[in-house]
Amino acid sequence: MRRNALTLVIAGLAGLSMPGAALAQARPSSQAMVCDQAQNLVRSRGAVVLGTGQFTYDRYVVHRGFCAATESVRPAWVPTRDNPQCFVGYTCRELEFDDF
Repeated sequence: MRRNALTLVIAGLAGLSMPGAALAQARPSSQAMVCDQAQNLVRSRGAVVLGTGQFTYDRYVVHRGFCAATESVRPAWVPTRDNPQCFVGYTCRELEFDDF
């Protein structure tokens, strides 16, 4: 029993020593794709987080069904390799008074 507890502690410490980058999930970059590829990625997944610059990203969806009940959609354009303003779908935003 004591040996199992020691093994768990060692495994936990080993997990904590992993570099943070290894734990981060890479996201596709719109700038590395042509417009058709970015549009197809959003369309095929329904919702996807796309990097749009070195430090910028957002979640893009094909329709409001991928948003929370308290959210609406807004059209979204992202920079791609071949188009600085490629329409990929929508972003979810909290409903505003104007939406009613």
